[in-house]
Amino acid sequence: MAIESLMERRGTFDYILLETTGLADPGNIAPLFWVDDGLGSSIYLDGIVTLVDAKNILRLLDEPAPEETTHAGHEDHSGPALTMAHLQISHADVIILNKSDLVPPEELEQVRQRVTSINGAAKIHVTDHSRTPQIEGVVLDLHAYDHLSSLDFREKGHAHIDPKISTIAITHPAISAEKIPQVDAWLRSVLWENVLPPSPSTGESDDAPPHPTDFEIHRLKGILALDDGSFKVIQAVREVFEIRDSENRRDAPDHCKIVLIGRGLGASITPWERSFRSFLEQAG
Repeated sequence: MAIESLMERRGTFDYILLETTGLADPGNIAPLFWVDDGLGSSIYLDGIVTLVDAKNILRLLDEPAPEETTHAGHEDHSGPALTMAHLQISHADVIILNKSDLVPPEELEQVRQRVTSINGAAKIHVTDHSRTPQIEGVVLDLHAYDHLSSLDFREKGHAHIDPKISTIAITHPAISAEKIPQVDAWLRSVLWENVLPPSPSTGESDDAPPHPTDFEIHRLKGILALDDGSFKVIQAVREVFEIRDSENRRDAPDHCKIVLIGRGLGASITPWERSFRSFLEQAG
């Protein structure tokens, strides 16, 4: 690919900013930086930035033109068809909410809530005329895959404002290092097979939240706190994921947290937390 050719000219580039078309699916591009041996050995994926048009985004999400709707890779899902706007927002590490000067404050807040309901793990920067407060840390030098400071959730999950894609966050007490293979197996089931491992019956009432059976994960970020005081980071773009040591040795979390962004996740976080907990307990 073109980037591999560029990397043959070592020492020439400090940073590569890859701008896709307005209808591109970032989920098809990002995994290349993990699975391509040539790219993985020479550069790293710094982060995904999505530019959102505050004036038109609600229309793009709710009333897309035919060319703005995608079925690629999602033919088996029974839910509503996704728009490219949904896909681009769901994969983002940073969202630039532009043209804020063209909408009244109450509409801007509605847009922000809608974007957050789709991707609650992304940092949002509100701008007008595409003027960002700074380049470093906003568009460049994100290190979105090195640390997960954006996982500072004050509550579990988010209101399901958008019917197509939502964000949920599950928590769990710190685990032992021996449980990491079980976490890996749970992730393979969720990401590769689109199957949430069932948890044993707990004698719950009939109105208990249903077990999600028809879902797909677009992004997954997580922190695995270990009982020895260290922690690991989980990153996933669709079915490609990795669990690795954190480069940040300070501010170790005291509990695990996994954030999932995708379609068909359900209205309750309970089945996800129960599945994760019981899977680790059964495996142990």
